[in-house]
Amino acid sequence: MREKILKIWPEIELIKNEELKQKVIDCWIYAFKQSVLEPEDLEKIPFSLLIEKKEVSFISHKRTTVQIALKTAEIMKQNFGDAIEIDFDVLTAGAILIDIGKLLEYTIVNGELTTSKQGKLVRHPFSGAAIADRFKLPPEVQHIIATHSKEGDFGKRTVESIIVHHADFVSFEPFK
Repeated sequence: MREKILKIWPEIELIKNEELKQKVIDCWIYAFKQSVLEPEDLEKIPFSLLIEKKEVSFISHKRTTVQIALKTAEIMKQNFGDAIEIDFDVLTAGAILIDIGKLLEYTIVNGELTTSKQGKLVRHPFSGAAIADRFKLPPEVQHIIATHSKEGDFGKRTVESIIVHHADFVSFEPFK
């Protein structure tokens, strides 16, 4: 399973902290065990069941989000220098995990992928943060997962969460 996850998520290798890297992988292994999906399915399923555009896959949307977040952070660091602190391992881990809870939101009914009862009641920022907590990811990573979506609009986001939040929406909004 580890190899399959690293195949769909090559960005995991960008995490320098080996313990954090392993925890990110462990989260994905756990989520797939709880899901009707397999790693290769993420290359086929649409990135959202709420969007008509079916040609953009879950993994292409997610990898784009991670890549936009990393480029944004690099540019910010380059231009702002020591005036801003960005933890690239936290940013990368959080960006890779923001939609892990979606794996628990899916079910298959009559051969069609649809939203599960859990998915209707517990949105992925909550279930994703719970998965991250189960594997003792740092609170900074859990914060990114929990606040990346509209649920985070009422609180204060960290710099890493702000970057990931906007990267996610940049790679989502054009398809609405």
